[in-house]
Amino acid sequence: MTASRTHTVIDSPIGELTLVNTDGMLSGLYMSDHQPAPDATTFGPQTSEGFDEAVGQLREYFDGTRTTFTFPIAPVGTEFQRTVWTALRAIEYGTTSTYGEVAASIGRPTAVRAVAAANARNPLSIIVPCHRVIGSGGRLTGYAGGVERKQFLLEQEARIAHAPTPS
Repeated sequence: MTASRTHTVIDSPIGELTLVNTDGMLSGLYMSDHQPAPDATTFGPQTSEGFDEAVGQLREYFDGTRTTFTFPIAPVGTEFQRTVWTALRAIEYGTTSTYGEVAASIGRPTAVRAVAAANARNPLSIIVPCHRVIGSGGRLTGYAGGVERKQFLLEQEARIAHAPTPS
């Protein structure tokens, strides 16, 4: 049976985001100029139906009131990629990790390049926070939406995570 796919496009502080829904679960989140570019012909028809929860939580994230996402996701990838993507979701909001640290966290400390490749193929940018992975020495390395977007997301998260809590 063929999966039912639809998509919607929303505005955000980092530009338009395309969200893809497969059988009721978010399976893709892509930025304009996303590299590698996804095959938009596979997104299905455009509609706003079925995206309320994801759109609402993304708005809260960009407003600084949400630090985790709780809606169902269905990223498609190899077993290794899905393992890496699960590890990315464990990186706390407002913090970063290196490719080597992610590789070590999945029990594959020598698989740094494979982790980087899986990171680059993440179909759910922001939701699966690949932007929180940086190069050794703190360098901001490649990001599917561009290093400027990665820097924006990291700076926003750091500002919110380290803001004083009201007493």
